[in-house]
Amino acid sequence: MVLDAYDRQCAVTGEKVLPVLVAGHINPYAGEGTHNPKNGILLRSDLHTLFDKGYVTIAPDYHIEVSKRIHDEFENGHEYYAFHGQSIHIPKNADYRPDPGILSWHNETIFRG
Repeated sequence: MVLDAYDRQCAVTGEKVLPVLVAGHINPYAGEGTHNPKNGILLRSDLHTLFDKGYVTIAPDYHIEVSKRIHDEFENGHEYYAFHGQSIHIPKNADYRPDPGILSWHNETIFRG
């Protein structure tokens, strides 16, 4: 569902090469997350890893934020900082858009801002 909701492209980069795209949970399913599409987002695999580890997040108004800790901890990250502040591609169907409340949860609980 998430793959089709995002038109088979990364919400941040627009990447369309399917083997590198990951339909991920915003609030992990292993925690309190659900398989509801409002708890999902389609990301390129590297961005998905950074999202899960809290180095990037999506704000409730659907723009990406990149933590300064990528640079502080890894002395790198220029490619990711180029995305900071950009609006993401969101599904046309509102029933599949990330829930702003779940995005707030990610910002407050997971993001290393």
